[in-house]
Amino acid sequence: MNPIQLFSLTNAISLLAWIFLLLTLGKNYDQYLIGIIVTGLCMVYSILIFTHFSFSNFKDFGTLAGIKSLFQSDYVVLAGWVHYLAFDLMTGIFIKNNAQKHHIPMGWIIPSLIFTFLLGPFGLLTYFLVRRIKTGLNFTD
Repeated sequence: MNPIQLFSLTNAISLLAWIFLLLTLGKNYDQYLIGIIVTGLCMVYSILIFTHFSFSNFKDFGTLAGIKSLFQSDYVVLAGWVHYLAFDLMTGIFIKNNAQKHHIPMGWIIPSLIFTFLLGPFGLLTYFLVRRIKTGLNFTD
């Protein structure tokens, strides 16, 4: 599969997982399906990294110019994107589970989930702020 096709496929699967997560707020049966999707994204990422990334480039992680030089291949850029898709989806699961644990109404976390889908860490930050307002818990609690 070429990188454009794989990009479209991973995006579509990730979007469906996010929609399913949002539609099943307050329920626990989404964990298994979304876990399978995240595992699949992790497998795609691993295959891309082990087939298109040169591990001799680890020294390039120390500078911004070095990081930029790592992303010259469409496959490596795609691996980076799949990395985001998997981690953002796991962050969404964390937000949902943590909100349930702390009895935060699911309606309060919908904006955080949408922001996590679109802007990753900003969504997690908004969740931590919502959790602080609703429960008084610190960011590390």
